[in-house]
Amino acid sequence: MPSPLLTETVVEAWRAAARVGVATVECSLDLGRSQSTVSLESTEWLWEGRRFPYLRTCKERTIYYWDGDAFQPAARFARSLVKLIPTQWGPPTFEIDGIKMLPTASVSPYADAARKTSLINPHGKQILDTCGGLGYFAAWCLRGKAAEVLSYEKNPDVIWLRGLNPWSPQTGAGLTLLEGDITAQILTRPRASADAILHDPPVSAPPGSSTRRPSMSNWHGC
Repeated sequence: MPSPLLTETVVEAWRAAARVGVATVECSLDLGRSQSTVSLESTEWLWEGRRFPYLRTCKERTIYYWDGDAFQPAARFARSLVKLIPTQWGPPTFEIDGIKMLPTASVSPYADAARKTSLINPHGKQILDTCGGLGYFAAWCLRGKAAEVLSYEKNPDVIWLRGLNPWSPQTGAGLTLLEGDITAQILTRPRASADAILHDPPVSAPPGSSTRRPSMSNWHGC
């Protein structure tokens, strides 16, 4: 069973319900993909037969997941701080050292990926997704009936975020996700092995991040 995901919006809705004596609340525990019924008790809350403690503190711009013992921020720090960030649209973005990786100000990052993916008309095509990120390009390629999507993501912590994010696609069924630096991996790809390439990293990204803009000039054909 997937982990329930909590945000400040969800927790504030629970607090508002508790203030007026409402014991059952409809809310989303998967960042807007679906609605769930939650029973609010004095010291715990109940969801699908499972009991969870309330968050003592809930920070803005933070998503919390259940690790089996407690709710933890969906973030990791190795070489850089990689964090899943809630949005008003539902599908989250993510940040690397405070730099936002996907647009959110005027459009959902998921809808933005849909628009850009439509430019290559993925139906029946072999797609190379060079900067996998949260997998939104890959998700829309699969929905567009691409024959196969090969996706590279350099940062293992971003791949970990994908495992928490309900909007990220599952591997298999046409999607292969590999951990690797596209600037090196692209030189190993056979000639004419892709019908289209998706490449849309931010221009300004922290050193060592998975989303720096690599040169495509050395690839020998697509």
